[in-house]
Amino acid sequence: MSHSLPVSGTNAERSRSSNRQAVLGHIQSAGQLGRAEIARALGLSTQAVSNIIAELAHDGLLLEAGTRSGGRGLPAVQYGINAEGGYAVGIEIRPDAIFAALVDLHRTAVITRRRALKNTKPDKLVSKILKLRDVMLEKTRIDADRLLGAGIVMPGPFGQTGLSGLGSDLAGWQQIDARALFENALGLPVELSNDANAAAMSERIAQGPARGLTNFAYLYFGAGLGLGLVNHGQLMEGAFGNAGEIGHVPVMTRNGPAPLEQLLSRVAVQNHMNFKTPLDIAAIDMLYARNDPDFMDWLDSGATALSQALGLIENLFDPQTTILGGAMPEVVLDHLIANTSLPELSVSNRVDSSHPRLQRGTCGRMTATLGAASLILNRAFTPQAASL
Repeated sequence: MSHSLPVSGTNAERSRSSNRQAVLGHIQSAGQLGRAEIARALGLSTQAVSNIIAELAHDGLLLEAGTRSGGRGLPAVQYGINAEGGYAVGIEIRPDAIFAALVDLHRTAVITRRRALKNTKPDKLVSKILKLRDVMLEKTRIDADRLLGAGIVMPGPFGQTGLSGLGSDLAGWQQIDARALFENALGLPVELSNDANAAAMSERIAQGPARGLTNFAYLYFGAGLGLGLVNHGQLMEGAFGNAGEIGHVPVMTRNGPAPLEQLLSRVAVQNHMNFKTPLDIAAIDMLYARNDPDFMDWLDSGATALSQALGLIENLFDPQTTILGGAMPEVVLDHLIANTSLPELSVSNRVDSSHPRLQRGTCGRMTATLGAASLILNRAFTPQAASL
């Protein structure tokens, strides 16, 4: 799957679908626009834009949003996105739980749900996802015909790899075509991704620090640690969808090399504190609030590991910025950012940079779930590279 910013439309030489996406994406980015403005911006004829807008309005995706006077002549009709014109399903699968959301075209989550997960076998998991979808549709009274697709986030890596069986993936899924399985079960187009990629794309189209950026790295705190990479507006996925497995990259410690996520993740906090049960965001927030000495010691070692990871990310990918986010309290991420030494030997150490090298993005336990839904919305608003 490819993702990019709204780009210029076309006339006969490009597909009708691509032009529809380009018009929708331009209106979505601007808030509201008139036909002539869209035509100029996308290089389409006014008549072509009028036809596309008529189709989109008929499909319920656009609404008239008033008029605006441009001088001589009649005021131009403005068009905006109809929030209720379509919805995306976002599903995040974790080893112990499923998170779900229905998100409208204004990127607002109209309903969210969480269910404990004791069995991750494909048939049991698919059955639970179908029940969650049906419950959300029933509670919101949204017609199933309004669903544009489902973004599904699963732990990576995908396929049988040298990292399989280390506890970061779902057992029994390595030989399964998960996308085809979910598409057949849901009867919807499916975008399949890992949590870091989904969160990165969500960050880019939200009103956050990645808004308008075309090249950035997103370090995502789930149970472990993942890396989402956006290059020229598109996710860097790798040959098999496994790019960004940074949690398994070794960094140096006082006791020799160790995988990054053993030092910088929620699991790392749990192990450092010798807790037997998983720590949620609220528990970590409480540790920070009471200035727990063991937790503060973990923060020190985490900042050191983050500095090494940042140097690696910057010199390999030359991002405009690196963003921290995910299932970790904001105050903890802010502390890490404030106490991480920015590597001097880095291509990102430049005097003309217009963005902080390291900053905080969206936090919360639903970050990847909403990111999953954003993969579907991004496709609706963005001409796909394969179509251009």
